[in-house]
Amino acid sequence: MTVVYCDKIASRGGFGSFFKLLLRWRGSVYKMVWQDMLVFMVLYYLITIIYRFALPEENKRDFEMVVVHCAKFRNLIPVSFVLGFFVSQVVSRWWSTCKSLPWPDTLAITLSTYVPGQDPESKNVRATILRYVNLTIAMTFAMISPAVKRKLPTLHHFMVAGYLTDVEKIALDNLEVKTKQHKTWIPISWACKTLQKARNEEIVSNDSHQRLIAAEIMAIRGQCGGLIGFSCYNIPLVYTQVVTIAVYTFFVFSLIGEQYLDPGQGIPTHPVDLYFPWFVLLQMFFYIGWIKVAEALLNPFGEDDHDFEFNSMLQRHKEVCVMLSEADKNELPPHLVDTYGGDVVGSNSVEQ
Repeated sequence: MTVVYCDKIASRGGFGSFFKLLLRWRGSVYKMVWQDMLVFMVLYYLITIIYRFALPEENKRDFEMVVVHCAKFRNLIPVSFVLGFFVSQVVSRWWSTCKSLPWPDTLAITLSTYVPGQDPESKNVRATILRYVNLTIAMTFAMISPAVKRKLPTLHHFMVAGYLTDVEKIALDNLEVKTKQHKTWIPISWACKTLQKARNEEIVSNDSHQRLIAAEIMAIRGQCGGLIGFSCYNIPLVYTQVVTIAVYTFFVFSLIGEQYLDPGQGIPTHPVDLYFPWFVLLQMFFYIGWIKVAEALLNPFGEDDHDFEFNSMLQRHKEVCVMLSEADKNELPPHLVDTYGGDVVGSNSVEQ
């Protein structure tokens, strides 16, 4: 799931307010880049050892010319521009995906407001519509999330989880024979027909209330459709390939171009000899970390530290819908009249 850390940051900022986040491992950039950096360092020191201890003197001079050439021309690869634009597009897409997550709370509150009453008919209408909507959400999540798919792999598992009845499962099975297209829209259709039936029986008191409830149902359908769209239609593969090739090609040339050379040869661009490539390592940390961010956010439907936790979301939706749809009118707090700065009428009775 997405790592939550905002509560760990001082609300007023100040010196070092972000430093406490640097020691976290789960969801950190260190966890994402350490393998790439380890491979880079092994190859870097392998080349260094060969240059310093294995090459004859005449071959060392040739190698030094290659190092100078790679150091000069590797910066022609536009890594910052290509990578920066790509990551901005991925983050924008991730945020749009986040805003498309369906939440049935508004529908549940609207139903409890416009389909009031504790009689069996009213309670059944509220519960049935919310169950159909949660079924659509669960079917959508099962299409896009491997974690939900493992938990709800077949319609039988949906029935065991309380989303489906036997008759509804048979209806969906029959539709599977007619078309292989996804059936997430079917429960929404059932919810709208249940609402129309409730209007005909005057459980829903007027057409305006029916339109408001139907609008909330269709809004959830639109959000589920948006999630399926984000799952099926990605950022063009050619762009992802260009960025990946640009970044890793840059560091392949850096393996040569960032080698420290013998300062006794008087090479102007290499006056210092060190044993640890500090600057290229920092460069790699930032660039590889950048592309790993894009890699993690490009598909937020998986199971890594940055993905949405759909199973707990489904459980939360079921509990909230039950709580909101079965609310008793006697649960409403006593009405207190504010007299604009004076005493509040009824406050003494509440305290008592």
